[in-house]
Amino acid sequence: MAFPRPNHPENFLDPLYDSIHLSSQNTGTHVHLEWRRYARLFRQPLRTKHGVWDQREGLVVRLEDAQGRVGFGEIAPLPWFGSETLDAAIALCASLSAMGEALNSQQLALIPNTLPACQFGLAIAWSALHYPPSQTPLDAAIPPSAVLLPTGETALEHWQPTWESGNHTFKWKIGVESASKELCTFQKLQARLPKFSTIRLDANGGLSVADACRWLEVCATDERVEFLEQPLAPDAFTAMQALSDRFPTPLALDESVANLAQLAACYQQGWRGVFVVKPAIAGSPYRLRALCHQHHLDVVVSSVFETAIARNFLQTSLLPALPQPLRAPGLGTAHWFPDDGFETTDFASLWQRLTPSSKTA
Repeated sequence: MAFPRPNHPENFLDPLYDSIHLSSQNTGTHVHLEWRRYARLFRQPLRTKHGVWDQREGLVVRLEDAQGRVGFGEIAPLPWFGSETLDAAIALCASLSAMGEALNSQQLALIPNTLPACQFGLAIAWSALHYPPSQTPLDAAIPPSAVLLPTGETALEHWQPTWESGNHTFKWKIGVESASKELCTFQKLQARLPKFSTIRLDANGGLSVADACRWLEVCATDERVEFLEQPLAPDAFTAMQALSDRFPTPLALDESVANLAQLAACYQQGWRGVFVVKPAIAGSPYRLRALCHQHHLDVVVSSVFETAIARNFLQTSLLPALPQPLRAPGLGTAHWFPDDGFETTDFASLWQRLTPSSKTA
């Protein structure tokens, strides 16, 4: 088990925090940090409202303690979604690595909230150090998941293999082309999808209020539409609340809840719809879990195109620890990459393939 589960979820604490505060005399466990950079090309560029994305870059981090125990983590920033940049993550890792054997859990626990991807990546490395993760192949461990279809009419030819593999929930990006063109394509997709499929529409905040209303009028006639995700920009919270009250199709927040502070703020402002959470860029997974239990949030756990290191933690540790039942997670992203070796759960061998950080800093 990689994710310690408390008897009382509302009292759950980050184990890094525990290591500091359970005893005033505790100086924390000493570890050594290494990091290596990775880059993965998509099979085809991913088009969203934010632009065209052709390569996923991030860091693999490795912690080792005095007993020789090793834990791997992953830092996968998404700056255009609100996280820190890759350069900022590299700067932090370089500074922590330079501490050598003087690095301890206190420094790791004090990573600021402005570096949420670093908080996540080092938290899961710390967890793996104490609770070695399963090496079960990810395709065996993954629950039925929402699978991201290509944008535009390409989606019309790509849903069937996913359906036949047992995943019956699809996600389709909108707000990339004109609403009229995308609505026309969606009508074709509706005609092809099986009766018992589920579709999630993700606008990435790219619709106007008028276009959002057009989409929601169409969605109201098709019970297969599970929700419309982030129709408006994050600063249009009040307008999204009004749309949620007006139309029967549920709305989900995504860009509006990119990190834990935003998630808590939207809840405090009255949002009781769906929260699409990207844990790898949200911050501490332990604080995320506590927040979900405290407020009984309706959460969808979503990918930011991580490697197997982060996704293994999400699938086998975080998902089972969240309030049940959960909606299908949005982790069906592996097919967007070629067979490049980053889906292995043998993290030590993956680490060996990467260039040492001294050559990439």
